[in-house]
Amino acid sequence: MAFRFDKLTVKAQEAVQRAHGLAQDLGNQQITPLHVLAALVQEEQGLVRPLLQKIGANVKQFESILEGELRRLPKVTGAGGDVGLNSAAQKVLEASQNAAQKMKDQFVSTEHLLIALSQVDDQAKRLLEMHGIEESDVLNALKS
Repeated sequence: MAFRFDKLTVKAQEAVQRAHGLAQDLGNQQITPLHVLAALVQEEQGLVRPLLQKIGANVKQFESILEGELRRLPKVTGAGGDVGLNSAAQKVLEASQNAAQKMKDQFVSTEHLLIALSQVDDQAKRLLEMHGIEESDVLNALKS
């Protein structure tokens, strides 16, 4: 199933745009799930930070480690090319769409993106797991 960007909520669109800008700022050629996760965590007024706190994560420490991981990603200088999604980030978007459908939501929101990040096997999922954040934790925190 192809992902439809028009099915993102405004906050989710902003998160994807921030992920794109972050990848550009860091000189990364591709948007990875780490960029998406960082964009979600950086949103001060969003739902993801409070969710992570509810699960019991130290958000400041998590954010610091996440920034370190982003700085380790391969950089390209002088190319000036466009930044695209890598295959794992594409899988995250598709999984977020599936999560929204399972929850009977018409649009993909930031919490669906977080659920997808906890599902797709990538560095972002491993970082979440390292901080005790798994898909079941996100779903439970959303329910309560």
